[in-house]
Amino acid sequence: MAVTKVQAQHGVNDTLKVFAFISPEGDTIPSSALPPVIVYTRLTPQLKKYWADWTRLRNAVYVTYPYAKAASRIMNEINAKLVNVTSKSERRAIIHSKEKELKKEFTDKLTQLSIYQGKVLMKLINRETGNNCYEIIDEYKGFISAAFWQTVAVLFGSNLKQPYDRNGKDMEMEKIVRDVEKMYGYRSS
Repeated sequence: MAVTKVQAQHGVNDTLKVFAFISPEGDTIPSSALPPVIVYTRLTPQLKKYWADWTRLRNAVYVTYPYAKAASRIMNEINAKLVNVTSKSERRAIIHSKEKELKKEFTDKLTQLSIYQGKVLMKLINRETGNNCYEIIDEYKGFISAAFWQTVAVLFGSNLKQPYDRNGKDMEMEKIVRDVEKMYGYRSS
């Protein structure tokens, strides 16, 4: 594209001379350049808190989302193996063998998460699987184990039964998750 100066025609309504781009098809597109503007302002305490909270949530999602995806994948594998199993002992053996593998692979990584990251992980697992962590533990390990871990979660200010509300209070988390999915090529759930 060539940049040329368009000659102004003076008439009843005076016109201004502007730069224009002339396309290969002969179209004339007016163009102008604005000087840069620098805006200085101070963040209010509310905005500082919002951005600090948002950054903390974003960082927690970046750290925990791969674990939530892995949990979803592993649960699908376990469920596929348990489809035709009717015996309680066989069922327990399948779950126990997978549990050993999981402990070997994830224990070190998951014990390094902060309590806040653990809460975010529980929400993301709920998002990926459709079940809250209490239901998952109850299904695979039984009611007593689920009740025990619910008690531990409550002692640390959390709740295994917390829902994931993508259109409500977890809307910010959902936006961050979608960004992570776009960046890293995860399939959306």
